[in-house]
Amino acid sequence: MSFWQYLFPPANASAHGKSTDDLLLYLHLLMAVLFIGWLAYFLIAVFRFRSSANPKADHVGARSHFSTYAEIGVAAVEVLLLLGFAVPLWAKAVDQFPVATGNPATDPIEIQIMAQQFAWNAHYPGTDGKWGKQDIKFAEKNPFGLDDADPAGKDDVTCLREPFYLPVNREVICRISSMDVIHCFKLPRMRVTQDAIPGMSIPVHFKPTTPGEYMVICAQLCGNLHSGMKGEFRVVSEEEYAKWYAEKSKAGGASSFE
Repeated sequence: MSFWQYLFPPANASAHGKSTDDLLLYLHLLMAVLFIGWLAYFLIAVFRFRSSANPKADHVGARSHFSTYAEIGVAAVEVLLLLGFAVPLWAKAVDQFPVATGNPATDPIEIQIMAQQFAWNAHYPGTDGKWGKQDIKFAEKNPFGLDDADPAGKDDVTCLREPFYLPVNREVICRISSMDVIHCFKLPRMRVTQDAIPGMSIPVHFKPTTPGEYMVICAQLCGNLHSGMKGEFRVVSEEEYAKWYAEKSKAGGASSFE
């Protein structure tokens, strides 16, 4: 393997990935400019105020108000970046969160992702489009607390420590949670990173654009087997996804964990 490949992210496979990569590039360029600027200032200060050029200490220091104006200017730029760029761009991103329109063929695929030491589990609503009833008292039997007596959950699709499937070029909403400690749901090729926090369900969305097999990793130190907490998801055609989904829903619900 080449050393240079570790300096760059893996190949992007999601619709929003390019924007994320561009943002990271701009941030690194900004950090490079700041680094070069501060290094230049440091060298100038070392040369300008060397002892041979200033044999006697000057206890007055700066005699102008330039530093004060510079501090005000920096603060003004930071406010501009926050209110003029960051807040509006974040609001725009929030508005782009995919929503269901009532068309099963084009609506986002919704999945519950449950982290646990040390595995990833997935849960889809059944072919009826309904989530089965969930209660924490059933969590000892299955990670999602599915009630096996609820008819709506009989066809739910569940994946316990096994690959889950997604259709290509389709919006996906993952609702992330955890059974035990804080984990972090990270899909490097999809440019998705989200903490999995016990007691919370946090949604993230992405659109896979390239078929293939991809890795799920945990990006939060979560115990002695953290490094081995890996999962897998497969991006396939709509036809292959529909076939897999239909087969899994036949033996879905809480019974699939028995």
